[in-house]
Amino acid sequence: MFERLKTKLKKFTEKVESIVRKKEEQAKAEVVEEAAEETPKIAEKTQETVREEEKAEELPATAAVSALEEREAAPPAVEKKVEEKKREEAKKAEGGVRRKLGVKEKLKAVFKLEAFLDERDLDAALSDFEEDLLESDVALPVAEAIISNVKEALLGKRRKIGENVSKIVLEALKEALLNVFPEGFDFEEFVRVREKPVKIVFVGVNGTGKTTTIAKIAYFLKERGFSVVLASADTYRTGAVEQLEKHADALNIKVIKHRYGADPAAVVYDAVKYAEAHKKDVVLADTAGRMHTNVNLMEQLRKICRVTRPDLVIFVDEAIAGNDAVERARIFDEYVGIDASILTKADMDVKGGSAISIAYITSKPILFLGTGQKYGDLVKFDPKEFVERILA
Repeated sequence: MFERLKTKLKKFTEKVESIVRKKEEQAKAEVVEEAAEETPKIAEKTQETVREEEKAEELPATAAVSALEEREAAPPAVEKKVEEKKREEAKKAEGGVRRKLGVKEKLKAVFKLEAFLDERDLDAALSDFEEDLLESDVALPVAEAIISNVKEALLGKRRKIGENVSKIVLEALKEALLNVFPEGFDFEEFVRVREKPVKIVFVGVNGTGKTTTIAKIAYFLKERGFSVVLASADTYRTGAVEQLEKHADALNIKVIKHRYGADPAAVVYDAVKYAEAHKKDVVLADTAGRMHTNVNLMEQLRKICRVTRPDLVIFVDEAIAGNDAVERARIFDEYVGIDASILTKADMDVKGGSAISIAYITSKPILFLGTGQKYGDLVKFDPKEFVERILA
């Protein structure tokens, strides 16, 4: 899953790493250049010191004796000045040695230098990265948010030359991606602590696997000890009731249904009353798949939610639908206020951008990913695991 997104993230990491390596080479070259400029000056000063020492050694013995006599005859103040002058000359000679060492140390310091990325370094890489995100079905506002987060994390980031660049970039990407997702949501714990029966309404367009997803959720809950009743509130699509009944028979679950054309809100209401009377834990309501552009059907969905006051409204769509799924999620959220999403066919999704985009656009968590046709093919969505996987 999500192979394209993985590839694009790796490509960005390698590009930034290349930029940083060039910065390192530039920094090393500058240090070497500075060292080369200073070396002749130091050599010249060292030669002057040597010449002065040779001159002192060439003084005739008489001159040396005369100088010694003069020093002995000199008053204490003059002798003190002579000693101070000698100390100053000694310090100068020592300074030449220190400067020599300074050049060597400076050359060694190349490997301890700090390098950092400025805006000019990052602009080209981030521009390409934004295009790559868009190609991976990441919606434009989401891509812009990720780019902004990555830029903030990397801009001016100081690092020792030779330090692992990939690690720094991956940490920036990880933080940027996690910031896109809302806080996590523990579906099982929510059902466990909520007042019973817990009412859950599923919404979405036709053909996205909504009814099959409801059956998977029923299986998930039954496996964890919860009792479930289904509400067949899709009273429009021919075969919808029979499809849900087939799943219910396989799972040994009760279905509440009315005739075709009946009020779907009444079906959900009756299912809730049945659950209350029979001490059932959860009501899962299937609604008619409707295009998000059909205002009348969207208003009817509002009525279902108004009458039944569900504890959760879950939006279901295909991971492979890309930006179409993102737009549908946004409109369903505007009309009925979705609480979470489930993405089907995630096992067929090579891009991976839909999950990121829907979570960001709706500010609601992704609960599960559908990964097949079997009832157990439902994977809990964990943002941290998702990010770790695409960055692996």
